[in-house]
Amino acid sequence: MKQDLTEEIELPAGVSVQHAQNLIRLRGPKGEVSRTFVYPGVNITLEENKIVLRAVKATKREKRMLSTFAAHLKNLIKGVQEPYEYKLKICSGHFPMNVSIAGKEFTIKNFLGETVPRKFTIQEGAEVKISGTEIIVKSADKEIAGQTAASIEQLCRITNRDIRIFQDGCYITQKAGEPIA
Repeated sequence: MKQDLTEEIELPAGVSVQHAQNLIRLRGPKGEVSRTFVYPGVNITLEENKIVLRAVKATKREKRMLSTFAAHLKNLIKGVQEPYEYKLKICSGHFPMNVSIAGKEFTIKNFLGETVPRKFTIQEGAEVKISGTEIIVKSADKEIAGQTAASIEQLCRITNRDIRIFQDGCYITQKAGEPIA
């Protein structure tokens, strides 16, 4: 049965929001993020210190989208208060790997003895630091932090070798929001 749905998301102190057409921009003490929310049956409005999501005579699909938008907004609010952090471990058993950052370019040299360095461009909004054998990826946007960490891990993907023996690479050891194991 179709019914009217409303979801209210409280904004904590220190977090401000701007809403223009379908773009929502959040500013907090630790960063700024923006995201576009577009779906015909879901309306987003700002009321006092709340973001209100409404769906009139909502179908199952609109109910799913309303919940999805609410989850994304909560992640954005959490990110501007405390950035999401991923940790990766650099493992080099066979060849000494050289990992470096130059501007927005992440480079791995001498991976499994390769002469051509492996490179990728760090996404806008992500901050990557290397300390010893650990790589730390931080971002106010959970998706950008996760995608950057995954791109670093995939940069070291091994093909045509036995991965039980060749375990060199950069591996995610701690994801954002998960306790240390």
